[in-house]
Amino acid sequence: MPNNKHESLIFTIMMCFVMVLGMSLYNAYLIQGHLSVAMLSQAWLGFPFAYIVAMALDVFVVSKNAKTIAFKYIIKPNQSQAAIGITISICMVIPMVICMSGYGAVVGALHTGVWHDFLGQWMQNIGKNVLIALPLQLLIAGPIVRKTFRRVFPVGVIQG
Repeated sequence: MPNNKHESLIFTIMMCFVMVLGMSLYNAYLIQGHLSVAMLSQAWLGFPFAYIVAMALDVFVVSKNAKTIAFKYIIKPNQSQAAIGITISICMVIPMVICMSGYGAVVGALHTGVWHDFLGQWMQNIGKNVLIALPLQLLIAGPIVRKTFRRVFPVGVIQG
């Protein structure tokens, strides 16, 4: 979808924002057990640092590796833009869920002081988060961000 590095960075900022906000709301809901002002507050207060961590992971670790795996093992560059987008999205979501679930386990352990079950909590987080992150990315965030991105930045507007 993005055509150069500048577009890619803006697209990543937008996608990461939507995904981290959605997953922050979901995880706050899991912790609180119900929709409430406290749940929304918890999600919003945890959002900024989670967003920074997610952006760093995306830009410096996950994105390049996900694209390498996608194009080396799964898809060819001449396939449809939809197939490429879906494949890269899946290749991005899975490692991001693994990493950000670890981040969530660290934050949880820091808040509770309970570290003896860190690995178990991390694995449990992965299971819960992948169930929401994949559909969120493929059905909601991906289409909304792609459409918004191209409306705000038509092809050729952002010079590389």
